Amino acid sequence: MRYIALATTTSGVTASILPGERTAHSRFKILIDIDENTSCNISKESSLAGLIRDAKLIVWDEVSMAKRRMLEVFDLLLKYLMNANALFGRKVIVLRGDFRQTLPVVRYGKKKDFIGESLLYSSIWNELEKLKLFENMRTKTDPAFCDYLLRIGNGQERVNSADKIEIPDSLIIPYTTERESLDKLFAAIDIFKFGFVIF
Repeated sequence: MRYIALATTTSGVTASILPGERTAHSRFKILIDIDENTSCNISKESSLAGLIRDAKLIVWDEVSMAKRRMLEVFDLLLKYLMNANALFGRKVIVLRGDFRQTLPVVRYGKKKDFIGESLLYSSIWNELEKLKLFENMRTKTDPAFCDYLLRIGNGQERVNSADKIEIPDSLIIPYTTERESLDKLFAAIDIFKFGFVIF
């Protein structure tokens, strides 16, 4: 027997490199400019509603980048589609993300604003079962870079006199022209392992 699983992400960049993945905004019709009155525009009779109901698993990547209201609206959508008042309408949902990385964007916001808009400050957060993973599979081929990221995320990387982390020269691509900088960037990474096609 075959089952349906839906993959979604907060980031358009992530959606573009993972096969079949779409942003949560696109998949669940969540508005970009979201507020306390926002809901998803999906009819119970639509084919999209049927797909969501039939899915046995929904995986949401880079959830740490999502505003808490996005997850609250998603929760309301699933409760509505599944006719169930339980969290996420009793669907199996896997939320992945690292809150040490990029948090939600808040125009003209400060650190406290970014954190306050994150899932960490939603009532949903306390209802979730959390699993901590420690191995970064995406950087496994570059252990030195992986260690560097972990030191930054854990607050262990040295800072300068301005309390800023200095990025090593080996990780900096100098800006000359946009085209030259992009050429250097794409020459430095193996984009073909992600299935990119460049024209």
